[in-house]
Amino acid sequence: MQIGIIGLPQVGKKSLFQLLTGGNVAAAKGKSAKGGAVGIAKVRDPRFDKLVGMYKPKKSVPAAIEFVVLPKIEKESIASGEAFGAVADVDAICHVVRAFADEAVFHVDGAVDPMRDIETVNAELILNDLIFVEKRLERLAKEMVRNSDKTKEKEKGYLLGFKECLDAGKFLKTVEFDEEMRKMFASYPFLTRKNIVVALNIGEDKIGDESLLKAVSEKFGPIGIKAIQVSAKVEGEISQLDNDEERVAFLKDLGITEPAIDKLSRVCCETLGLIYFFTVGEDEVRAWTIKKGSLAPLAGRAIHSDIERGFIRAEVMRYDELVAVGTEQKLKEAGKLYLKGKDYVVEDGDIINFRFSV
Repeated sequence: MQIGIIGLPQVGKKSLFQLLTGGNVAAAKGKSAKGGAVGIAKVRDPRFDKLVGMYKPKKSVPAAIEFVVLPKIEKESIASGEAFGAVADVDAICHVVRAFADEAVFHVDGAVDPMRDIETVNAELILNDLIFVEKRLERLAKEMVRNSDKTKEKEKGYLLGFKECLDAGKFLKTVEFDEEMRKMFASYPFLTRKNIVVALNIGEDKIGDESLLKAVSEKFGPIGIKAIQVSAKVEGEISQLDNDEERVAFLKDLGITEPAIDKLSRVCCETLGLIYFFTVGEDEVRAWTIKKGSLAPLAGRAIHSDIERGFIRAEVMRYDELVAVGTEQKLKEAGKLYLKGKDYVVEDGDIINFRFSV
């Protein structure tokens, strides 16, 4: 699954991509079907680090998600269709918004105004979906002259409802889709149905000030947009420090507990509708990414298809309970090793050992 990074010019998309993936945009350019830069980002989670510290494995593999930098949103790319043609191919969107002041970096609209920029991009996403709906309605009308049926009638009714929603300036994400609608429109490139994370790229002077974050969350949260603030400039300085001690000291001076880029990777993972569970041991500690709501056998498939096919049971430890007592042995003695069957819904952060036979 893939997160597309979008934004107006000069907002810090490339800087955040590099911080998330460790990759250079120029070097990764052209790796996606649409010519965007693609990179893999580790999902930074303190729980994973804690488990690695406890087990001291020979190998450790964190969860990972894929990011792609999409064409910048400007008049030329919007007119050509390049700006949003690529967005249709990703599973979720990370919209980078400039919230830092720097006279040396121009702003396409002359002044820094995060709220305006979010609304500008949202309006373009809505317009893109509206144009698609109107074209589909025109095509459907021609098809129905030749051959009308109940399916086409239903689609027309739904599309007219979508048009009304979009005309009112609302995301299609605010429309409740039932199973029939999800199947009918599964292949349609609706951009306002996608999950969106707004990454507010703030200046160093705004670290610790969450007034903008609160305002953005209050205004755009109701349409399903999550917001997080990160300073690409400061995160870049943190990434260049030589060791963990220096990083901890630097963060302490700033009055924060962890790099914001770490939080961003986790929020993007959540935005994809993903969670992850852990497998642990002296040989390896690994985080496995699965869809939220997955049953235990399907979660086992993330490791190997044989586990799903020959599933017997899942031996589950809760992360918080394991950390509280310190060892697996003490956890077992406390009666907190849980045996789960095929109907168990895996929870984020579960530590699982699968029993299976093929």
